[in-house]
Amino acid sequence: MIKQKITPFLWFDGNAEEAANYYVSLFPDSKITGITPGPGGTALVVEFQLAGLQFLALNGGPHFKFNEAISLSIDCHSQAEVDEYWEKLSAGGSKSDCGWLKDKYGLSWQVVPTILPNYLASPDREQAARVMDAMMQMTKLDIKTLQDAADRK
Repeated sequence: MIKQKITPFLWFDGNAEEAANYYVSLFPDSKITGITPGPGGTALVVEFQLAGLQFLALNGGPHFKFNEAISLSIDCHSQAEVDEYWEKLSAGGSKSDCGWLKDKYGLSWQVVPTILPNYLASPDREQAARVMDAMMQMTKLDIKTLQDAADRK
């Protein structure tokens, strides 16, 4: 049962259960928590958790597609974590600029080192600008390059 006040509800074209199973395989503290059958017994709604956060997935049909107007952002504590999520989530999808990608289901993700928001919010606006400039040159974000930009290396 969902206990959050607000829950992301994702619309899929017949592959909600497949997508939910894929996502829960990638993140710790993740699981399928319920399936509501639809016509013919296939899943209509899939309830699942990613890293403890509740989601709903609907097999709604081809009427609506995901776009970059909404994305899921992953806070990564190491380059290894950035690399792992980047490779797994972009497989079968597409890579974009500044740490953004689309997975094989069309859902947009941001794979973000936890240090990046701190650099961008730095009171040293020149440092923040250098980090922003470095980030704008990247596809997958690289922590060392961001740190070097912050440190003027």
